Amino acid sequence: MSSQSKPAVVAPLYRINKYTVPLEARQQFVELVDKTLAVIRKQDGYVKDLFLEQHAGPGQFDFITLIEFASADVAPKVAAALVEFDRQLGLNREALMKTLGIRTDFASYRAFGGLAA
Repeated sequence: MSSQSKPAVVAPLYRINKYTVPLEARQQFVELVDKTLAVIRKQDGYVKDLFLEQHAGPGQFDFITLIEFASADVAPKVAAALVEFDRQLGLNREALMKTLGIRTDFASYRAFGGLAA
């Protein structure tokens, strides 16, 4: 038996945010997402992102952001950067989403490792 242990596997973390946006709030929403993604893209551990708009199908969400981070360790650092960004702007995201009538669904995901044998 080897006395060496296997190195820990660092798995990417995916943040998927879904939004239902009223037409009258679209421009303000898109501008905020663009600014938010600019902050996220500057963070250590950021890998890539997609900002998607639904164009067909029965789904209930108009927009989705998918952001890939190198690991789960990155998420708290990114969250802190966004809190600071919002503080500088005097922005309360939750209140703004409510005011604009935007419905949201946020979650973090990891790659599915398959079913156990």
